[in-house]
Amino acid sequence: MARDYYEILGVERTIDAAGLKSAYRKLAMIHHPDRNGGSEESMAKFKEISEAYTVLSDDQKRAAYDRFGHAGVNGGGGGNPFGQGQGFSDLNDIFSQVFGDAFGDAFGGRQGRGQQGGPRRGSDLRYDLEISLEQAYRGAEVQIDVPATLTCETCEGSGAKPGTKPVTCTTCNGAGRVRQANGFFQVERTCPRCHGAGQMIADPCTTCHGHGQVRKTRTLNLKIPAGVDDGSRIRLTGEGDAGQRGGPRGDLYVFLSVTPHDLFERDNLDLLVTVPVPMTVAALGGEIDAPCLVSDACDGKCKAAVQVPAGAQTGKTVRIKGKGMPHLNGRARGDLVVELFVETPTDLTPRQKELLQELALSFGEAQNPRNSSFAGKAKRFWADILGSQDADGSKENAA
Repeated sequence: MARDYYEILGVERTIDAAGLKSAYRKLAMIHHPDRNGGSEESMAKFKEISEAYTVLSDDQKRAAYDRFGHAGVNGGGGGNPFGQGQGFSDLNDIFSQVFGDAFGDAFGGRQGRGQQGGPRRGSDLRYDLEISLEQAYRGAEVQIDVPATLTCETCEGSGAKPGTKPVTCTTCNGAGRVRQANGFFQVERTCPRCHGAGQMIADPCTTCHGHGQVRKTRTLNLKIPAGVDDGSRIRLTGEGDAGQRGGPRGDLYVFLSVTPHDLFERDNLDLLVTVPVPMTVAALGGEIDAPCLVSDACDGKCKAAVQVPAGAQTGKTVRIKGKGMPHLNGRARGDLVVELFVETPTDLTPRQKELLQELALSFGEAQNPRNSSFAGKAKRFWADILGSQDADGSKENAA
């Protein structure tokens, strides 16, 4: 099971950005592999604290982690939030960002990196979608409009005007980095001319202005499976931001929230609904209709017959098998739990009041078992209180 990111950095969940950065700096200085002879243990520890800092230092990722845990940032405990194909060099990028390029590179932050201008995977995106309980029950296909960074079609991502090509930077010879001696250290910095790209664009594309990417809103078809719950996540592979310099696209994560329903409440796979019952039906027993969600098992009128037992009281529940929510990854289905609410008639006519009074006089303890039981308990309660008061009074008189 993956460790908690806050626990890894030794901070509280309410820590601010400055405190978070300070905690990471201390741990990174202790566990950096270059300070520990490149041991595998220090490498694993350095990777762990860098992974935690990467997530918690990003407001969007931190919010997803606080709400959904590891599943909110990497699809389940212990995944790699840095993306596919990224390793130790990317951890050193984080180190360099926190300490500065000169300090980070002094610890081998760019060793084995090769050209910085190589392919880079695109960023993952998050989209929040609100759906109805009916859509969660049946499943649905919806369209969503997602803003994303796309590869420029005019220049095909090169950033150069059609008919031209980027040229190798003469300052760094395409490496994207330049080295400089600084005392005991060989310091490597981002090339000031090409800003790390390793290439220069003399004649930029007029569509993307040399960036190779454009920001657009795309319309995507999303299939929502039946049985999803509030907080469920759907991953659309390759629908995130476009990669750089031929890198793969990121992924799109759609987080679902189910709007509260006017009639139903969900309890895992069960659906709960409260249905009013006429007083006469509750007393004599009978059948009433309860609403249910439309499915293949429904009678087409979105109703389910409920048998009310004679003498039913408010709060009694009747369970109807197989009328609840479907299981997301199986054929199981929950139940419809109907809670009865006995309704007292109002606006009675004089004749109706007369009949009810005659009926009330005919009732005995057998017809009102709860009332008789309550009366007995209340009588003993008051007797105990009065008995205690009499005993206190006798003691005072004796004194």
